[in-house]
Amino acid sequence: QVQLVESGGDLVQAGGSLRLSCAASGIIFSLHTMGWYRQAPGKLRELVAAITSGGSTNYADSVKERFTISRDNAKNTVHLQMNYLKPDDTAVYYCNARYFTQGYWGKGTLVTVSS
Repeated sequence: QVQLVESGGDLVQAGGSLRLSCAASGIIFSLHTMGWYRQAPGKLRELVAAITSGGSTNYADSVKERFTISRDNAKNTVHLQMNYLKPDDTAVYYCNARYFTQGYWGKGTLVTVSS
């Protein structure tokens, strides 16, 4: 059974930082591209950042130079370090694991940034 469990969401003031974590089980973690997506109220889910099995990363333009994605294959975890948070970053953040056409989602963790 595949499980992706996110943690680290919280209420933070604008300009602050948070670190999200996603613990994966039931998959060969090292083979999967891991991603963080987010969905704000009334908006579509969007890609925030992703990291391939080889360690290549890509980011949404809106979070470049503020967010950093990393993975620890030994611990089957992926992290998202979020700095200089803005109210527009408020959303539910979801962890995603993808291997070719097979994908899995976590249940999400809420990040709220107050102005």
